[in-house]
Amino acid sequence: MDNFANLMDGFSHVLTPMNLLFALIGVTIGTAVGVLPGIGPAMTVALLLPVTYGLEPTQALIMFAGIFYGGMYGGSTTSILLNTPGESSSVVTAIEGNKMAKAGRAAQALATAAIGSFIAGTIGTLLLALLMPQVVKFAVSLGAPEYFAIMLLAFVGASAVLGSSRIRGFAALLIGLSIGVIGIDKVTGQQRLTFGVAQLADGIDVVVVAVGIFAVGEALWVAAHLRRKAAGVIPVGRPWMGRDDWGRSWKPWLRGTAFGFPFGALPAGGAEIPTFLSYMTERKLSKRPEEFGKGAIEGVAGPEAANNASAAGTLVPMLALGLPTNATAAIMLAALQGWGLEPGPLLMEKQPVLVWTLIASLFVGNTMLLLLNLPLAPAWAKLLQIPRPYLYAGILFFASMGAYAVNAQPFDLFLLLGLGLVGFALRRFGLPVLPLIIGVILGPLAELQGRRSLQLSGGEISGLVGGPVAWVCFGIIAVVLLWPLAAKLRGRRRGHDGGNDGSGSGTPATSPTTSSTTSSTTQEVTA
Repeated sequence: MDNFANLMDGFSHVLTPMNLLFALIGVTIGTAVGVLPGIGPAMTVALLLPVTYGLEPTQALIMFAGIFYGGMYGGSTTSILLNTPGESSSVVTAIEGNKMAKAGRAAQALATAAIGSFIAGTIGTLLLALLMPQVVKFAVSLGAPEYFAIMLLAFVGASAVLGSSRIRGFAALLIGLSIGVIGIDKVTGQQRLTFGVAQLADGIDVVVVAVGIFAVGEALWVAAHLRRKAAGVIPVGRPWMGRDDWGRSWKPWLRGTAFGFPFGALPAGGAEIPTFLSYMTERKLSKRPEEFGKGAIEGVAGPEAANNASAAGTLVPMLALGLPTNATAAIMLAALQGWGLEPGPLLMEKQPVLVWTLIASLFVGNTMLLLLNLPLAPAWAKLLQIPRPYLYAGILFFASMGAYAVNAQPFDLFLLLGLGLVGFALRRFGLPVLPLIIGVILGPLAELQGRRSLQLSGGEISGLVGGPVAWVCFGIIAVVLLWPLAAKLRGRRRGHDGGNDGSGSGTPATSPTTSSTTSSTTQEVTA
């Protein structure tokens, strides 16, 4: 009942003209940037971060949450109409959604995506309101060793799960940790990685890092692969669904929600894994499996529900533990720190109005998104026809203005360009961005908790291993790191056993599957 009363109190604060206006601005901008490929909610929040320092934290967070949810909605539009996901979490939607659009069912695909996102977002936000106070009570009981272990788990999880390889993930994390430690050591007072530059003594502001890596890096990447011709967009009428479409969609919506929320709440869970799992589940459970690959509506409904439920789950560790599980949450965490607020279990105790108003605004924003997306889907589709040079020139202008506004120092513009080149290099070599951002934000916090643990134990390494929570975290880290090695050794052993076929030659026999795969690969390369 306490949670319900707090939620009602949050609604009383969010249902004011100004807060509703900021919610509407957030969901509108979020949907627009979600539609445009390459401009996700993380970049948008990073660009708007300097502007919002003059606002009240509650209003700014309401707008950021609207951008976050709206980006998830908008990503489905470009996936369905253009087969170009605006967000990595919308990749699975493009598999069946674009096939439906090419078959003349774009309206139905957009409708099931919008309604599924609304249902999943509403259920996920309700679970957030019910579970977060319990997570906070649990978090308050944790000590420095436990927080250190949880942050290490976030580092390893984000680096090992994301990207095309673990090495690339850990390389991105190392870059982020290196940026995070720049400045004066708060314990010894010595300068680290400043190279004698006085402007680096206070470290690099997270806003400059985020804007440089996302906005400038993306603009440079697009400029290097610029297509001047506007993308061809499949025309769409007013989204609607027939009775058969409703019957085939409601179960995938619920199953997608069940997949998305837990993965979003896990450190480094993200939305990519649950959307893929939802798609595979719907493919197995469907009564019309022959339609998959040709435009099955279940393949749009389930992943889109998982996507939005994951967005709600992301806010659980961000608000309760101070741990971001995606790039947008990481930048929102940096915004809280910029306002002098301490993310984590004490945030709900010290700022209950802010937290519950934010949660209530998610319900309001979710409703606004449904009302916006159903009638305005054709209008959002026209955004895809904006020429890229004009679009990214504007982004670079606002990025420079935002970075300069942080400290009003020209030096930050040089930093912005340097970090933009780093962002370009990340994209060029396939390094994921999220581990870098998490390293920048959580690196100093992990160092603080690790040093605190060692101080409490008198410098003993055993002080880093506290209670059962720390043991569980280190156990998971060991499994994540050692599992590929164990799988490789098992594969070698099976290959060795398979090679002894009784002929005495010891030469492994080539399976028909391997031969056909090699043949098809050779044909693709030749083509």
